[in-house]
Amino acid sequence: MSSRTPVPAPRMLIPFQPNYIHTTIKVYARCLRPDIEYKTLSVTWGTRAKEVVATLLSKFRMRHRDPRLFYLSMEVRVRAAGLRTTLVLDDDARPAALQACHPKGYSKFSLQMRPGGLVKIYDSALMSSSQYKCILTSERTTADELLAILLHCYDSSEGVERFSLYEVCPSQEYERKLHPDDLPLLVQRAWPSDTDCHFRVRRNPRAPPLPPRTNPTPQENEEEDEVSRALSALSLESDSDNRRYSPVYKFPSISFCRETKNDYLYI
Repeated sequence: MSSRTPVPAPRMLIPFQPNYIHTTIKVYARCLRPDIEYKTLSVTWGTRAKEVVATLLSKFRMRHRDPRLFYLSMEVRVRAAGLRTTLVLDDDARPAALQACHPKGYSKFSLQMRPGGLVKIYDSALMSSSQYKCILTSERTTADELLAILLHCYDSSEGVERFSLYEVCPSQEYERKLHPDDLPLLVQRAWPSDTDCHFRVRRNPRAPPLPPRTNPTPQENEEEDEVSRALSALSLESDSDNRRYSPVYKFPSISFCRETKNDYLYI
């Protein structure tokens, strides 16, 4: 019998997927509030710095804050020389990938704040009961991004394209529609100190109409009633031996198992 040399299996080239590799980073965020020391976030290697900033603002429910005001910095310690270097990360930097390049405990991320200024905007076109709103914004925030912050403050589902920001000067009988890429804070700083100019939100007259609201069918109403009844039956049952509690859902509409313990769907 002749012995055969085993043939190795061909190697498979698996493409690198940075969005599938998860890790955690710790971000110090005292600039948001003095009582906030840091927040640990679960990110992927593909998560960008601006996405980390947006996640932090969302978790602390700071919808009125301008994301452009904030950026991430990374402090790196050099073990041999005992030196510390602080790097300013751009918006597209990948914090998780940068953290992996250094030993554990030798890098630190911090949320930093850029200089900005208050912009007063008359926004009755967005909310009839509101007269104006003052927003702290950065020098890089565009007119459309400022409108998006206002819409987010009012939980509006309308798009930015339905509105425009205007520069209005009543004493000069002057009015100008800002381009979506104009920078309102820089426009405001160009005004004379004694001016009565201000910003005002107006609805675009040629904006596409809102989609009509469709009335739910009787079948959809019945399904919603079933879901609401199921959720209202949320309760806690205890095991007398182990004293452990587990949430259960009860579905009264299931008739074939009404008299058995399968009447409960354990999660």
